[in-house]
Amino acid sequence: MRFLVRDRLLGIGEDYWIEDEHGSKVFLVDGKAMRLRDTFELKDAQGRVLIDIHQKMFALRDTMVIERDGEGLATIKRKRLSLLRNHYRVALADGSELDVSGKILDREFVVEYDGEVLAVISRRWLRLRETYGVDVVREDAEPALIIAVAVCVIHLAEKERDDD
Repeated sequence: MRFLVRDRLLGIGEDYWIEDEHGSKVFLVDGKAMRLRDTFELKDAQGRVLIDIHQKMFALRDTMVIERDGEGLATIKRKRLSLLRNHYRVALADGSELDVSGKILDREFVVEYDGEVLAVISRRWLRLRETYGVDVVREDAEPALIIAVAVCVIHLAEKERDDD
């Protein structure tokens, strides 16, 4: 499944739609401004909240938490000792891990599970400016979770860049 994401131009607090490859609105990323911590909601086209995303408070390294109905799905933080490319580790609630690596700020990265590609995030196959694609490769991968992971790692990478 392939999704199109229009890049946020104004940062947190701005809402943006994610469309399927046919141009239908599928998900809404609802950025919550004026909060103590960075917060997003991933909603379906009818406005139902599918996933809550927020910054973990009081963490040594910037960390984002993904929840569904108040229960943790994943925790995302930058992987230590990643010198050449951006690497993020996604610790899932079931104890398994996803690895996110590539050029996050360029929107050219992959999400892998146990060495197998789950999704490819890329601008290469798009002609629309300020747009990137999320191509969910595996049929059993949950698109909403993959998109939430992409939103988190991009947010963390942008925040790290802005802090430097």
